[in-house]
Amino acid sequence: MIRRNVLIGSAAIAAVTAATLGGVANAADPRYPDWPCAQAKVPELSVAAVWDGPPIDTVGNAWKNEPKLRDLVARLAARRTPIEEAQKAAVDFVSAAGADKTEKAKQLFAGLFEALNQQRTEVMDGIDRITQKEKELADSVRADRAALGELQDRPDADQHKISELTDRLQWGTRIFEERRKTIRYVCEVPAVIERRLFTLGRAIQQAAE
Repeated sequence: MIRRNVLIGSAAIAAVTAATLGGVANAADPRYPDWPCAQAKVPELSVAAVWDGPPIDTVGNAWKNEPKLRDLVARLAARRTPIEEAQKAAVDFVSAAGADKTEKAKQLFAGLFEALNQQRTEVMDGIDRITQKEKELADSVRADRAALGELQDRPDADQHKISELTDRLQWGTRIFEERRKTIRYVCEVPAVIERRLFTLGRAIQQAAE
């Protein structure tokens, strides 16, 4: 049984090593070699990338001073709000502004840009934290595997320690794989946020025209 567990641990650590080194080798942007996602890391969104409407430079935080607008921004920015419902609410708000609809459209988009850009930054920071923990865990697993190899080479090897170390290896690799699954899922979120911002921005712009 002990020998079988050791073999399982060896295969698992090989997978951990391959995954870790492969992630670095296949980095989408050499400036961020530890970034694990397929899409390139863009730390900050630019307004021009998601908005083709009138400039919002002069809007500032005006949207925060109007409770109704502030609440609307929070509702539209929440991913639990269906995008179709969010689009309709945005269009209704701008259309109801009458002669002020251009200014209200700018304020609404400025609020959405700030809120969704902050969401995106928080998600990307979370990805960075998980990735760092993965690297640390991979180092720990490799160290445990080396220690296990040394134990196995001893003629008077302590079988209890071998079993204990093998269990730790298996647990470490299991956590590693679970985190990789989490990363694969979370990697999609920044793009989802960007699409939401672009879609709502387009709806707001069209309503203001």
